[in-house]
Amino acid sequence: MINEIQNNKVTVWGSVHSSPTFSHEIYGESFYEFNLKVQRLSETYDIIPVTISDHLMHDVSFELGTEIGIIGQFRSYNKVIDGKSKLMLTVFALEIVDSSKSDNPNTIEITGFICKQPIYRVTPFKREICDLLLAVNRSYNKSDYLPCIAWGRNARYIRNFAIGDKVSIVGRVQSREYTKKLDNGESITKVAYEVSLSKITTESNGQLTTYDADQIAI
Repeated sequence: MINEIQNNKVTVWGSVHSSPTFSHEIYGESFYEFNLKVQRLSETYDIIPVTISDHLMHDVSFELGTEIGIIGQFRSYNKVIDGKSKLMLTVFALEIVDSSKSDNPNTIEITGFICKQPIYRVTPFKREICDLLLAVNRSYNKSDYLPCIAWGRNARYIRNFAIGDKVSIVGRVQSREYTKKLDNGESITKVAYEVSLSKITTESNGQLTTYDADQIAI
């Protein structure tokens, strides 16, 4: 498992927020999906989708409210919804661990390549934000495409990155609600999943440079 998660490792622990439901089967192995409620360092929390093999579900309780810890990868896949392909994101569980032994309930470490020009913006409250999409290599010549978000000084730094730049990121997996306006004028609330960046490392001419996030409440 160590080699498999070298460039994409997630550790989350929290409480079961939805009962596991069957997702799909590959080569006789069944996979299920459920949501994990993960406390932030502040008073809020994230609701994170998890995909897990039935091989890991033996002797583990998945009753609502049960505390569990998971080590795995943050993965993406395309799913056709209403005739349109949509990028879906999930924590793919590789191991169930004792949640009480973790100091931080939500950490992710990924290394990949920027595959879309970063988008920098300033909110009405003068908060600087930069979005980027990272391609993270996986086994069997596959890649995961993971949206990331940076704030403050990191946002100003990242906006100058170019497509193809290799970066390593430390942060957390977050869920974020947003409002989308439909063509008929109605608005609906949707949920986005992304990596909230706290530290980013780049390499240039053999020299590593690391940037830490501003000291902001998360």
